[in-house]
Amino acid sequence: MIPIAPHITAFLQQRLPIERRASGNTCDSYAYAFKLLFLYASDRLKIPPTQRNLEHIDAPLIVNFLSHLETTRRNGPGSRNVRLAAIKSFMRFMEYRVPSALEQIQRVLAIPSKKTDTRLVKHLNLEETQSLLDAPDPTIRDGIRDRAMFHLGFAGGLRVSELIGLRLEDLKFQPQPSVLIHGKGRKQRCLPLWKETAAALRAWLSVRGEVLAPELFLNARNEPMTRSGFEYILDKHVLTAAKRCPSLPAKHVTPHVLRHYAGSPPMPGESILAAPMKTLKSLHPA
Repeated sequence: MIPIAPHITAFLQQRLPIERRASGNTCDSYAYAFKLLFLYASDRLKIPPTQRNLEHIDAPLIVNFLSHLETTRRNGPGSRNVRLAAIKSFMRFMEYRVPSALEQIQRVLAIPSKKTDTRLVKHLNLEETQSLLDAPDPTIRDGIRDRAMFHLGFAGGLRVSELIGLRLEDLKFQPQPSVLIHGKGRKQRCLPLWKETAAALRAWLSVRGEVLAPELFLNARNEPMTRSGFEYILDKHVLTAAKRCPSLPAKHVTPHVLRHYAGSPPMPGESILAAPMKTLKSLHPA
């Protein structure tokens, strides 16, 4: 029997971050996938993770685990495929560490991914976007922070991980306002800032205080903003904005939806909300 614990540790602490140079988000996603798998296996096999062997993680268990994700946890095919990708990556890692388990590994690698539908994301229109930007209270610290996050998120079409991962050093106001975005797959891009976005960020920096944390956006405890924290903030302000915008309650506003809204290209000097910054390469930023 082959204990799986040392191999999982090597995979998560050495293989992914050091050898493969996987991003922090990828490492966290894979670790969460195995957390779910081990919880399921413990319930099925009645064996704690510390006593589990590689032989326990066979193809039938993986297939049942994937079914459990979709039926019990209500995960969609996309989430199901992400968990399977993490397991397959680990099994490819084990091919060279435990050759005696090649047949078992081959069976796991043969499990197919499920086809997914590419659905159109329901965007926010100009009125809905403006209502959400106006929802935070500009007279209090948290409201100033939330306005800055929303402005930057809308303007740059940022993912939540990109937004909360920004550091103070990524923001520059000279020679022109810009921000360095750290995207998926270690890709970087530098985005110019429009006047409204730059003003919102300057307002936040003026009340942020001398906090040692390097992250740009902080929570109420002056700790780095988390994904769940941002989702909570978004839900709160959506409720406020819905009171002013009748069409907003009919839409399910998620962090991903913030990356999409409908607008016309702005004329010089018009609001940033007239069009996504990423599509206006021909216009001059502030």
